[in-house]
Amino acid sequence: MRKFIITVNGKTYEVEVEELGQTGGVVSTPSVQAAPAAPAAPTPPPAPQSAATSEAAKAPEQATGSQPVPSGAEAIKAPMPGTILDVRVNVGDEIKKGQVLLILEAMKMENEIMAPRDGKVVSVQVTKGSSVNVDDVMLAIQ
Repeated sequence: MRKFIITVNGKTYEVEVEELGQTGGVVSTPSVQAAPAAPAAPTPPPAPQSAATSEAAKAPEQATGSQPVPSGAEAIKAPMPGTILDVRVNVGDEIKKGQVLLILEAMKMENEIMAPRDGKVVSVQVTKGSSVNVDDVMLAIQ
């Protein structure tokens, strides 16, 4: 039996994992731990790069969210940080509740971002390959 302490969304859990042998399966028993775990040690700053190296290693395009959401429109925000794999709607498209609007890759998983209601797309603020942070506006619907 091995014990691990895991923190998820600020909650600390103590997990016991038992090896079952050749089957490869595991059984885990989570239990909430009262005291929060100590924060991880800070990582040292990265080594400086030359200007040529930093230009060649550009990060993916960052979603700016600089366009304001039109009044009366509902902003569709990123639920988690990630990269836009596909944008399936354009400005002016009529959409139905539950329709897939875009695909967001986060934590090596593809997440379908769906329309919360029927409406019309009034702005698209991300493109395929752009990076988003939590609560970045990706598009707006009316």
